Amino acid sequence: MNNTVDCHFTQSGEGPGLFLIHGIGAAEDAWRFIVPQLTKYFTVITYDLRGHGKSPVTNNNFTLNDLIYDLEKIREKTKIEKAHFMGHSLGGMIAPAYAKKFPENTISVGLISTVADRSTKDKQKVLDIIKKMELESIPEILPILTNRWFTDDFIKKNKSIVDRRIQQVTETNPEVFLNVFKIYAETEMISWLNKIKKPCLVLTGENDLGCSPEHNKKISLELKNSKLIILPIVKHAILLESPNQIADNIIKFLNNL
Repeated sequence: MNNTVDCHFTQSGEGPGLFLIHGIGAAEDAWRFIVPQLTKYFTVITYDLRGHGKSPVTNNNFTLNDLIYDLEKIREKTKIEKAHFMGHSLGGMIAPAYAKKFPENTISVGLISTVADRSTKDKQKVLDIIKKMELESIPEILPILTNRWFTDDFIKKNKSIVDRRIQQVTETNPEVFLNVFKIYAETEMISWLNKIKKPCLVLTGENDLGCSPEHNKKISLELKNSKLIILPIVKHAILLESPNQIADNIIKFLNNL
């Protein structure tokens, strides 16, 4: 674990350990509307991925494997032996990848608004967005991301939440942002999801274009022990747009294990 980074993390609540992993260009506060409900039942750990929020970065060209070991370093610091690991978007790739590498530390896994078994066309769409950011700039692409992440109604009624999410992206080091976007674009889980034997919650939004219900049905079928939930109406930013539903589903799933 020589390449690990000391990521900033927050621990709160009591009960079994629950690690929550955010996505691209976000921070631990992606879970801010959900954590207060979860801490009634669990010891909740949120953290900033390397190069995000308050976490440092030593090398902008890091890998999914580096992110897995960063998470393990946090688990060691908390002295929580076994825990639940749940992630959103890129975090939904880190959580199962962690469970595959460290099954002895894992009770269950949550894959929220993530993707596997992309077609060549699906993957190319993501790579095209990255290329556009490289050729133009990240701010140029923000309107596209905003519309992919949030429903029109939420954008109209929750300007401060949307603006804060966009500000996080613009404040993330551009090299870090592009690197994590590439990890998200190039990670393909479908070949190894069947190696995960732990109970898994698979959850996405009905109108999430990149992490669609179809992709999530395939994810659920590959996992040995999974529960699939599709939330109506919402797109990708379901932690911010539907926090109560996310919290309720997580609590119900974990308390029924």
